[in-house]
Amino acid sequence: MDVLNPCGAQTRRFKPLAPRPGDLAGRSVGILDNSKPNAGALLAGVAELLAARAGAGSVRTWRKPTSAQPAECLDEIARSVEVVLTGSAD
Repeated sequence: MDVLNPCGAQTRRFKPLAPRPGDLAGRSVGILDNSKPNAGALLAGVAELLAARAGAGSVRTWRKPTSAQPAECLDEIARSVEVVLTGSAD
């Protein structure tokens, strides 16, 4: 009897996490708003807390046209800020 696996071959590639700064004092923060309802408000609130509690510096925001589209601004974000917040909210 032959037993077939319908899942096919799986390869897992793990990428290392980006290096994390030791602290956020004075570091520029980017917000990537995915355009879902309340995502911008949630992320802006977190950025305010980072500034108040951890001394984070300036905040800059990018917004995707819709949550279904890819973020085409990732290279610009990487060049512009040191720390990025993104998430999803409804």
